[in-house]
Amino acid sequence: MTNWTPNRKLAVVTGASSGIGRCLCKRLVQSQCQVIAVARRRDRLEQLSQEIRESVDGDSANLIPLVGDITDPETQQQIVDRVEALGRPLDLLINNAGIGGIGAFEDAQLSRLRRIMEVNFIAPAELTRRLLPALRSSPDAVICNIGSVLGHRAVPDKSEYCASKFAMHGWSDSLRSELAGTNVSVTLVSPSTTRSEFFDVLVESDSDTQSKSIGSWPADRVAAATLSAIRRHRAEVILSVGGKLLVYADRICPPLMNWLLRKRS
Repeated sequence: MTNWTPNRKLAVVTGASSGIGRCLCKRLVQSQCQVIAVARRRDRLEQLSQEIRESVDGDSANLIPLVGDITDPETQQQIVDRVEALGRPLDLLINNAGIGGIGAFEDAQLSRLRRIMEVNFIAPAELTRRLLPALRSSPDAVICNIGSVLGHRAVPDKSEYCASKFAMHGWSDSLRSELAGTNVSVTLVSPSTTRSEFFDVLVESDSDTQSKSIGSWPADRVAAATLSAIRRHRAEVILSVGGKLLVYADRICPPLMNWLLRKRS
């Protein structure tokens, strides 16, 4: 299989207003890819368009902002309609939008579980279902799901987030098997902690909550690694040394990791 190239392709990127999604949009547009950028914050999408306009390498005409909540069926239909209106195949779907919450599962409300699962798993899965006909019309399409190392090894106080990323992991594997032999490939990218606004908008979490992690990457580095995985049609990539240590150590000796990661009062 030849490498996937963004030049003159059409992509949909969710969670485009900040962090990894924002960096992905900029990199794709700089590579002459037309991008439907989906996010809830209109002002941030306008800022992104302005940044691309002012960039030597960017063409703001290749960025198509779409304001809406990815969990809203109307927003999902607007994305489908926008793709159809362009009259082109869809070559790349990046399911990037995500939220988190920190705190003991026992102390949380059902609403936190529902919201995190809806944004991180149910919405991207349903959006993908709706866009599969457009993806199948491309001779070389990629579905890229942004997961997490916590979709390989769970940790305390992030139970809902871990559950959503485990779901994303399992669904990606199943979807990849279902689409094997077709023109659509599935890539799962699993970053560890990313330096972004993610922890500024935690769901039903204390404002002074801190997230413990080993090492972190800036959002643009994650975006670059993600596009590299897409180009090479990688089935799965785990990013950062800390992330790989967490995942592989758990595969080698789960009891040891259970002891190391146990919650201490």
